[in-house]
Amino acid sequence: MSSSSQRKRVVLLGATGSIGESTLRVIAAHSDKLQLVGIAARSSVERLAEIALAFNVKHVGIFDHQIASSAKTSGAFKPGTELVSGLSGLVHLSQLPEADIVLVAVVGTTGLEPALAALAAGKQLALASKEILVLAGKFVMQAARKSGAKLIPVDSEHNAVFQCIEGHDVTAISRVFLTASGGAFRDWPLDQLSRVTPEDALKHPNWTMGPKITVDSATLANKGLELIEAQCLFNLKAEQCEAVIHPQSIVHCIVGFNDGSMLAQLCPPSMTFPIQHALLHPVRSPGVSAPLDLGKLMSLEFRPIDQARFPMLGLARHTMTSGGITPAIFNAANEIAVEAFLGHKIPFLAISKVVEHTLSSIQNFEPTTLTSVIEVDAEARRIAQLQIAKL
Repeated sequence: MSSSSQRKRVVLLGATGSIGESTLRVIAAHSDKLQLVGIAARSSVERLAEIALAFNVKHVGIFDHQIASSAKTSGAFKPGTELVSGLSGLVHLSQLPEADIVLVAVVGTTGLEPALAALAAGKQLALASKEILVLAGKFVMQAARKSGAKLIPVDSEHNAVFQCIEGHDVTAISRVFLTASGGAFRDWPLDQLSRVTPEDALKHPNWTMGPKITVDSATLANKGLELIEAQCLFNLKAEQCEAVIHPQSIVHCIVGFNDGSMLAQLCPPSMTFPIQHALLHPVRSPGVSAPLDLGKLMSLEFRPIDQARFPMLGLARHTMTSGGITPAIFNAANEIAVEAFLGHKIPFLAISKVVEHTLSSIQNFEPTTLTSVIEVDAEARRIAQLQIAKL
């Protein structure tokens, strides 16, 4: 960070999504400590233009080349705004010389190259896109170690673990429990799950999120991805990572230590809490959302996860013990299956069947290059689509 300014300068990739909007709230509330210097989105020109104007942002990325091209001639952005496009545009933004922190909140695996580029440039990486670590966690952690750049997770559960284990040696940790709300169908009778519609799945009881992650919460694929991510982020064994149903979404993790003590992190189910922690770390400042009021009667409930109701969690756990390329296959097949479900092409219960079929169709191996991971990701998507066509 330059000595001329005490503000941390932030690049936000995925500025128009739900994480992006929460990040903008945090930056606006702490404009004395944070400055937005770069933003990107897939195609939302109007919203990007609003953000650029409100935060005086000079560097803007639009992933869709065609839309970016028309935006350049439309006059949507102020003169002097640098407008970049495509994956190379995101990589460019993540390496801006003036940036201190890059927050990656783009959906899916699009953020992988920009995340690696940010780490290579020595930027602090605030990571909200869990697919990146699932697809290529080994390479991301290697890049962070090589450059010495700090990686702080933004996902609420991993940020909670980060807070609980800071200052502790990893060898002192016995188990890490991530909590799951259970999604829209946690209390539905099992025989009704065959009749679930996308509209039902998008009614999350606690969180307001994008469609894909909301469906993942209903299948618990989301928690599976998070367990894979936790194993990678915190250098844990598969058996050290567990999940429990916690309907209130107040406790975001519980870390058990080898002396029998447990630490938990609690806050309301708003993404502003982990985002603010990641951006301002190690400084603690007043939050932008109301904190918990323990004066109000509050009950916190925990229950074990029913594997019959949530087969996706079992498949994710299988990839954690198998290692190699299997987490990437799980992630790719799930993305394709969820997209098909949201498009009314397959029933809800077929999501896990598509993922299971794809996992059993590709030989596992330990990837040594990022190229091999990308190739398997593409192959898994192809197999999943073929399976969906049969269904």
